[in-house]
Amino acid sequence: MANRVAIVGVGQTYHRSTRRDVNQQEMVGEAVRAALADAQLSAKDIEAVFTSNMETFEGIYLPDHLMVDEVAAFGKPGLKVCTGGTSGASVVAEGFHFVAAGLFDLALVIGFEKQDTGDTTAAITASVTPVWGKGVATGAIGEFAKQALTYMQRSGAKEEHACMVRLKADRGACRNPYAHLRLGLKSVEEIMKSGYLVWPLRLLDFCPQSCGACALVFASEEKARKMTNKPVWIADLITVHQEPFRAGSFGDPTGLETYTQEVAAEKLYKRNGITNPRRDICMAEIYEPSNWEEMSLYEHFHFCEKNEGWKLVEKGITEIEGEFPVNPSGGVIATNPIGATPTIRVAEAALQIRGDAGEHQVTRDVHTAVATALGGPNWTVMTLLKRSL
Repeated sequence: MANRVAIVGVGQTYHRSTRRDVNQQEMVGEAVRAALADAQLSAKDIEAVFTSNMETFEGIYLPDHLMVDEVAAFGKPGLKVCTGGTSGASVVAEGFHFVAAGLFDLALVIGFEKQDTGDTTAAITASVTPVWGKGVATGAIGEFAKQALTYMQRSGAKEEHACMVRLKADRGACRNPYAHLRLGLKSVEEIMKSGYLVWPLRLLDFCPQSCGACALVFASEEKARKMTNKPVWIADLITVHQEPFRAGSFGDPTGLETYTQEVAAEKLYKRNGITNPRRDICMAEIYEPSNWEEMSLYEHFHFCEKNEGWKLVEKGITEIEGEFPVNPSGGVIATNPIGATPTIRVAEAALQIRGDAGEHQVTRDVHTAVATALGGPNWTVMTLLKRSL
């Protein structure tokens, strides 16, 4: 590549179920201003702007056209990305490639979703015909309930293990001022009292619908080394996807993205000399819409052997103080502004490497981290971040 690329600015909104106090562009502007302030830059310093969201979830057509003033984009090149749930990671990839290619030295990458303006569930269930896309027509809840049941039957995991993941998420979220759901959960028994959405998936097992935005400032190596003594380098990223719409089904019932996740992980690890992920990577921010999915993802990304994801939970390995922390921010189960959700994973991993995650900073030293994303069209994106190259 012509340029190595670093993250030099991170900004988020405070995520909520509704943001009636602002319109969409004002909300996104909050994250942009925070990222620019973190990078000690002004809007005029930005050369290009890349955005992502799921506009069908909000019912606002071409929202990036409405917010050029709020996001430092007036008169500047850029593009909008939408690849399903992975949109916020695909836009990271786009921004990375443009800066790496030498076209820009400073770029702004933004993910956002203001779900209180539309109907996300209706958009998902109405996106396919009920015959050929019957699996999708059940919505995300039905799919992740199927995944939960399959994982339970295949691995021997119990509902209590899923509740332990949910407790971990809430402990992280309660330390993270930007998180949406900060419930103060106290016990597995408290979560077991939560009602079922579709058995065995409970209300507290699943992610919320959030409003929020996340912005990142990318810089070329020359710029980054002059701007900050704490750049976070994008060492590598990979995208893998496959067509999911088979008659009467939606992807692999053992996990929406099983195939693409494993292929992405294997390729990323191989070309970066990672032979033992839990040794060579310090922590992970993964896209887990449910606590059951998180245990599956441990296996798909080779953090453990098959059918042993729940054992990492039992041993406390993925806790904030554990050997291999996963989602110390609270993760997607706590905060899910869909177009921004994968961008937040990258942002939170970068903050951990910088040592700037505040109360949810993990206890071990973080020099390498991985951030992941998944989406309904069977997309997987993985981003490898490092303190030094």
